[in-house]
Amino acid sequence: MTPRELLAESFRVAVASVQAEAVLPVHLPQPPQGKTLVVGAGKAAAAMARCVERHWPKQAPLGGLVITRHGHALPTERIEVIEAGHPLPDAAGLDAAQRLHDLCAGANENDLILALISGGGSSLLTLPAPGLGLADIQATTHALLRSSAPIEDINTVRKHLSRTLGGQLAAVTRAPVLALIVSDVAGDAATHIASGPFAPDPTTYADALAVLQRWQVGAPEAVTRHLTLGVRGEIADTPKAGRPCFAHVENRVIAKGRMALDAAASFFAERGVTPVILGDTVIGEAREVAQAHAALAQEIRHHDRPGPAPVAVLSGGETSVTVTGPGRGGRNAEYLLSLALHLNGLAGAYALAADTDGIDGTEDNAGALIAPDSLARAKQAGIDGQRCLADNDAYRFFAGLDDLLVTGPTLTNVNDYRAILIS
Repeated sequence: MTPRELLAESFRVAVASVQAEAVLPVHLPQPPQGKTLVVGAGKAAAAMARCVERHWPKQAPLGGLVITRHGHALPTERIEVIEAGHPLPDAAGLDAAQRLHDLCAGANENDLILALISGGGSSLLTLPAPGLGLADIQATTHALLRSSAPIEDINTVRKHLSRTLGGQLAAVTRAPVLALIVSDVAGDAATHIASGPFAPDPTTYADALAVLQRWQVGAPEAVTRHLTLGVRGEIADTPKAGRPCFAHVENRVIAKGRMALDAAASFFAERGVTPVILGDTVIGEAREVAQAHAALAQEIRHHDRPGPAPVAVLSGGETSVTVTGPGRGGRNAEYLLSLALHLNGLAGAYALAADTDGIDGTEDNAGALIAPDSLARAKQAGIDGQRCLADNDAYRFFAGLDDLLVTGPTLTNVNDYRAILIS
C-alpha cells in the first residue's frame, strides 16, 4: 500500500471497530416482564436500533423511537427512526424529543427502557425549557459553536435550557433504564455524551451562565433570563447524583475513541509500522495541536525519537476552532492545513485527520489527507495555504488539491481520528 492508502485503510479499520454490530450485541439484557422500550438519540442511533432489532428475541415485545441526524437513518421494523437537525436543532427534533420524553414518562416498573445514546444527541434531543423557543436554542447553540468553548462547556448550557438533557429523562420515568453509550467525548463521562439524558448532572445554572460569560457568547435575552432565574433558585436545577431516580439507571459506555485507536494501532503494527498512541483526549485549538504534532513528527524524522521510521502517531479527542474568517472547513481540515504548514514539506510525512462520524463540522467530508508535496501542489494551483488558514478556509484548500476524505455518514461516532505516518 502507498502511505495514503495505509492512512485511509487505517481510518476504515478504526471506524469498523466501533460500529454497533461490533460492540452492542454482547451488552443486550434479557427481556423484562413487561415491554422493552427503545429510545435514543445521536448519529449512531439508527445503526444501534437496527442492531437491537437483529439480536432481540422475535417473540419479546420491542418498540420505541430514536432520533438521528438527517441522512443517518436506516430502515427498521420495530423501532421508529426520526431524522432531525444537527448541530443546530430543528422543529422535527423538537417534535421527536417531545414524543420520546412522553414515552419515557409512560413506562412503568415492569418495563425496560433501553436507551441508545451517541454523540450528536444534545442537538437531536432538544426540548426547550418552559419560556424558551426553538429560535432561542438555535441562536445560543450557533454562538457557542463559533466560540472555542469545549464540548463540556457547550453541553453545560444545553442541559440547563432543556427538559430532556442532564439526567432529566431519568427523572421522568419509573422504569429501569439501561443506557448503552457510544462516547464521542474525552474522558467518556456519561454526563457529557449527548449531554447525559439519563446521567446525573454535576453542573448548575451558575455554571451555565459562567460559560456564556467566559466565552463571550451573546445569548438571546430569554436565555439569560432563564439561567438567571435558575441561579436564584426560582427554577429547579437538573437532577444530581444521589437522587432516587438514578437508583434504577445504568449508564454503560460500550464504544469509545480509545478502541478505534487500538484497532488502528494493530493495523499499523501488522504492517511493520510502529504505532505511537498519544491518547484519545487530545483537545485544544486545532491549529495549535497541529503545531505540537508537527514538532513530534520532526523529532521522529530527524532524531528517531520516540522511535525510528516507519512510525504512525495516532490521536483522538476533539479539537476546537475559533471561527474568525468567512471560509469553510471543519476542525480536522483546519488541523491538517496547520500541520502541513508547520511540516513544510517534511520528507516522508503523511497525515489523515477525520471525524469518525463521517462529517467534519458541517461539511460533506469526513476530513482530509496531506502529503510532503501538499504545499507545493497548492502553490502550483494558486492556493495560498496561509491565507486559507487565516480565513478558516481549509475546505477550499483540500478541495482544490482533491485531497478531501469523503465517506458519507459512518453511523457511529467516537470523535476524531488523527494519524501522522512518518515513512
